[in-house]
Amino acid sequence: MKRLHAMPFGATLLDSGGTRFALWAPGLPEVTLELQADAAWRRLPMAALDHGWHRLDVAKARAGTRYRYVMPDGLQVPDPASRANPDDVYGASMVVDPRAYSWGDANWRGRPWHEAVIYELHVGTFTPEGSYAAAQARLPALAEFGITAVELMPVAEFPGRRNWGYDGVLPFAPESSYGTPDELKSLIDTAHRLGLMVLLDVVYNHFGPEGNYLHAYAGAFFNPAHQTPWGAAINFDGHENRTVRDFFIHNALYWAEEFHIDGLRLDAVHAIRDETETDIVTEIAHALRAGLVPDRPFHLVLENDANEARRLGRDAAGVPREASAQWNDDLHHAAHVLVSGETDGYYADYADEPLRAFGRALAEGFVYQGQASAFRQLDARGEASGHLPSSAFVSFLQTHDQVGNRAFGERLHSLAEPALLRAAWACLLLSPHIPMFFMGDEFAASTPFLYFCEFGPELAAAVSVGRRAEFGAFEAFNTEAALAAIPDPNAAATFAASTLRWRERTESPHREVLADMGTLLALRHRHLVPRMAALQRGGVHSAADGVLRVSWPVSGGQWHLLANFGSGTADGLVAPAGEVVYRHGTQPAAVGVDLARGGVVVRFEPVSFEPG
Repeated sequence: MKRLHAMPFGATLLDSGGTRFALWAPGLPEVTLELQADAAWRRLPMAALDHGWHRLDVAKARAGTRYRYVMPDGLQVPDPASRANPDDVYGASMVVDPRAYSWGDANWRGRPWHEAVIYELHVGTFTPEGSYAAAQARLPALAEFGITAVELMPVAEFPGRRNWGYDGVLPFAPESSYGTPDELKSLIDTAHRLGLMVLLDVVYNHFGPEGNYLHAYAGAFFNPAHQTPWGAAINFDGHENRTVRDFFIHNALYWAEEFHIDGLRLDAVHAIRDETETDIVTEIAHALRAGLVPDRPFHLVLENDANEARRLGRDAAGVPREASAQWNDDLHHAAHVLVSGETDGYYADYADEPLRAFGRALAEGFVYQGQASAFRQLDARGEASGHLPSSAFVSFLQTHDQVGNRAFGERLHSLAEPALLRAAWACLLLSPHIPMFFMGDEFAASTPFLYFCEFGPELAAAVSVGRRAEFGAFEAFNTEAALAAIPDPNAAATFAASTLRWRERTESPHREVLADMGTLLALRHRHLVPRMAALQRGGVHSAADGVLRVSWPVSGGQWHLLANFGSGTADGLVAPAGEVVYRHGTQPAAVGVDLARGGVVVRFEPVSFEPG
């Protein structure tokens, strides 16, 4: 099985032999192609075509040929649509033959969304080797544990060897420090053979701050009418926006077709500036649904701080019109306050009634559905979401953001009360939401996940100073000594400290956490997932005296959750009706049930129908 996504950008091998090179450089009258032949470089003028395109067919250019473009002022740049850039973002691009890899997953048809249990991982720190091949070798352990979908943090080529991935500048080129494009394909191929979906995090709201040459020859890629934290916004709605929009639409289709992934997570769509009637997020969603085979589900997941429920709507058959789901930061924030007591920063918006907020997130998806947000200084944030199925929300207790944006990258288990954290995990994993682990969650990894990068000297210094200044406003960092203790993002040691220690999975207390998590996932797959296929809407909740109750309509009945986040044992509670699926911390009482602090009960109540 061979796979190729055809596109007007980049280097394309021709059926007749040779390679076609195409670059959109509307700001230049001429562009030169430079090819490497043996140790020498050869320059060839490209034909200037209409609408800013420059093109040249080269009969002797083959897969493996290094090439770059030369501007009239002598500036040498890689191909923005490079399929491989082996020498980092400043080096030459390389011609790739997408059909060189033979896929072994011809029978793979994906998985329905309601079966998803997601595992977010960073390729560079997931294993000591930090490679696609090493990550591939660990996939069987994830499948055995109960994961059904792996989500890769961004792999678009970024500057240096160490980066979270959100500073990528070559969106079609898999990060070369992790391995080759074919090694990434092999990882995906193996995942499919294990029954795992693969989702990829992509960044369409900005390019990284180092190694992006588009301003030099394609200024129309940016629209100065919209300013963002990264400068002028990507031009999705200004003059000459069509080619820019096509660049990103093709990128989405490229990963779906050429790499056979099962879904995309679109980073920070609230930071995309687009005032067209059909914005780029919607156009990408429509292109993916129209361009892929109809019997293969493809899942689009959004990060969207605006809580736009309209992007998650379903048709009459329950099929997403645009996105399958959204990352649910609201649930995370409420849970974090509830189990840790922290109320700094954005947690302040959830500080007053964290249990009620957690219950609302579990039942209805968003906490903020139109009310004011003091932290964001918004009079109204979000849209009503209770009408959406719970599977429209990817929910979690940690992600790379919430761990890595802490000064010392602490994981939640080092901050939270163990009994409450255990209860929160049970509430999440046994809810109809789509649960997500951040790598290491499943065994309470001892390693932090720090912010790391590898920029050039000038930018590296600015990032280090900025990182420390960011935390200078916090009471805990009000001295020079405290600020100096914050790890330097550019130091190799910061990256190394973030690498998972896989041996911990077999060591106490990590193996006990792994076993508990595995039990919860097994119960989810056995009892809940088969009842989620026809979800139509969210549930209802109540919270009083530290006790949380949530009920959701599922296929064949009601799914009930009872949990105690109070200061002590809750005596004489009325237990929900139905068959017990899970219980922890319960004792029978003269009336009802006594539930210990951190105790959880989950039951399924079948619905009986009278004939006639």
